[in-house]
Amino acid sequence: MVYRKLDEYVELLRRAGALESVEAGGLGGSLVRGISYDSRDDMESSLFVCKGAHFSEKYLAEAMSKGALAYVSEKAHGGQAGDWPRVVVNDVRKAMALIANSYYGESWRRLRLTGITGTKGKSTTTYYLKSVLDDWMAATGGAPTAIMSGIRNYDGVIDEESHLTTQETFELHRHLDNAASKNLRYLSMEVSSQALKYGRTMGVEFDVACFLNIDTDHISDAEHSDYEDYLASKMSIFSQCGRACVNLGCRDAERVLEAARAASEVVSFGLDERADVMVYDLRPLDSGISFRTRVRDVCGNNFDEEFKISMGGLFNVENAAAAIGAALCLGAPAEHVRNGLLKARVPGRMEVFRGEGKTVIVDYAHNRLSFETLFKSVKREYPGKKICIVFGCTGSKAPGRRQEMGTLAGEHADRVILTEDDPGYETTLDICREIESYLGAGPRREIITDRAEAVRRAIEGAGPDWVTLVVGKGTETRQKRGPDFVPTKSDVEVVREYGLL
Repeated sequence: MVYRKLDEYVELLRRAGALESVEAGGLGGSLVRGISYDSRDDMESSLFVCKGAHFSEKYLAEAMSKGALAYVSEKAHGGQAGDWPRVVVNDVRKAMALIANSYYGESWRRLRLTGITGTKGKSTTTYYLKSVLDDWMAATGGAPTAIMSGIRNYDGVIDEESHLTTQETFELHRHLDNAASKNLRYLSMEVSSQALKYGRTMGVEFDVACFLNIDTDHISDAEHSDYEDYLASKMSIFSQCGRACVNLGCRDAERVLEAARAASEVVSFGLDERADVMVYDLRPLDSGISFRTRVRDVCGNNFDEEFKISMGGLFNVENAAAAIGAALCLGAPAEHVRNGLLKARVPGRMEVFRGEGKTVIVDYAHNRLSFETLFKSVKREYPGKKICIVFGCTGSKAPGRRQEMGTLAGEHADRVILTEDDPGYETTLDICREIESYLGAGPRREIITDRAEAVRRAIEGAGPDWVTLVVGKGTETRQKRGPDFVPTKSDVEVVREYGLL
């Protein structure tokens, strides 16, 4: 952290064209010792940012009463707030990025950063890359590397369950600063389309950016207006990276490649024989998947060798290819790429549990593309088995998923149990009834709003000729109900309580 005067932040915003007006009340020379948008924080000598759809002036009043130096907002608030020192900006998200980058002294420059974006596979690829880099660091005396994902965040100081794919700007820079302060050399992170669209990573430069795939997801009034907005948001990551790794098998691959090549050096990967990192000869094993990888002139590497991952799901081989490309771009030796992939574990992602003649797979699949690939992979890896699936959909977000996931479940599953999955301000029952309307006439179905009970009932009703899929939450231990995250048992916990290992 670098403590600067309020006037210095004002000048920073002015130079960036973000400043509208300022009323500092003679405090321009005061040091800013904190930045926050949460009035519950310690606000002494801090800048308080007014942001978000649920912002209320009562939060501003609380922050100022706790010692905030001034507030940053897109408008000057009236009443009592009219007397408080303020900095009015034209884009509060841009202002947050500028303020955070300055407050934390651009600490990201002391790290080798990889940003991974895609409709599906971000978490898995991020964990694969971390495992590779950790194996390399262990062999060279370095510390375990940092990760920021939708599953967990680790920065050398904080190790916590995550509730966002990409952290808000202030938290993001705090994690970067922690990692840098602990002399961690590498950080791998998921970068969501929302984070790119709304500038959470603005001002941060990635050594490598991975583009995995894109589908018609996250399109709603609350997220992206249409597919073009979604695609443009994801491709904007190329404007802030040194090298780009692009999946030749992704939708609109040529457009993605064109955007990547305009901004950076490109390494391609995938099942396509034209790829710089091509994976082929995929073979399911009892404990994972074997595949060959041919690498052609990627940062001086040329080889054709066998690799293995210890997770099921044939679709994960593309994620492994992305991690291989990114790791080689970062300079990791091939032997550590191979070792790290074999060791990689992703909590709650294609975790297979067996016992008493039952097979249960816990996964985070939560959209059309991940559902399609999950069903396809399960049918190939467990031929002839009946499928039971337990899932729900989030509230107030990507409503099109309900039809897409419901339709796919109706086409591919023999039994469907609909349940809670972060309903937010909607009711779980209403969400489940909407999904149910798209199931068609095929599968047996029921709604059990208590998620733990839904998982138990699914397992109890399955025999040796069934595969039970529990999808959407993985190792997450909270449900978002209204504005709050309420503690719950994770899917993995419930499955293990049943005695499966």
